[in-house]
Amino acid sequence: MANRAKSKGFSGFPAGRLACTPVPNLFFSEVLPRLDSLAEVQVTLHALWLLYRKKGYPRYLTVRDLLDDTALVAGLRAAGGEPDRLLAEGLRRAVERGTLLRLVIERDGRTQELYFANGEHGRRAVATIQAGELDVGQALAEAPAGPPPERRDVYTLYEQNVGLLTPLIAEELAEAERLYPADWLEAAFRQAVAYNRRSWKYVQRILERWAVEGRQEDEETGRGAGRPGSATAYRRGRSGRTVYER
Repeated sequence: MANRAKSKGFSGFPAGRLACTPVPNLFFSEVLPRLDSLAEVQVTLHALWLLYRKKGYPRYLTVRDLLDDTALVAGLRAAGGEPDRLLAEGLRRAVERGTLLRLVIERDGRTQELYFANGEHGRRAVATIQAGELDVGQALAEAPAGPPPERRDVYTLYEQNVGLLTPLIAEELAEAERLYPADWLEAAFRQAVAYNRRSWKYVQRILERWAVEGRQEDEETGRGAGRPGSATAYRRGRSGRTVYER
């Protein structure tokens, strides 16, 4: 499989009951052996995961739903391409293969693509919508009228301020995005640029210092009124992991 992302290893699933996503056995016996595109694998599995977590009826996804999934975007970036392009490729392949169903709805001159799992419930929902028996106009109401605003996620910050994103760095960025709030990440990159220290290790050190000492108010220079015990401080968990407290 081309563009296979490297991994630094997985520490294993923790003990105890874990939340699980049901995937039909037919996916592993009939579909997975035929997949030759990493983008299609990533998009299909994430789509099944997101659809399972959806509430209400019918359950469908939009392109925006998928782009808002930071784990999927991180994986697509680590695969070595632009997330938007790889997402479109993965969706196209999944629809052509038949694992996902694509339905285009129109209202007042606007269109929206809806994606369903190609199972009993998904096929019934598509048929009901096409027959005019179910209104999904809210999907158009929720869709942005124009292009979405520029996304300043941690991957964009890295590429704009440090350099080319590698699979290993992408994994570290995903962990940082989970641990630290977005404004901390942007401020840390801004401070690294101000000191002309454009490296991820330097940004990490800034974040770790803030985790111990508290966030500095002056984001550009790092000098300010931040102090331990503030409302935006971190504490050490029992396992030694840094835990954010608002």
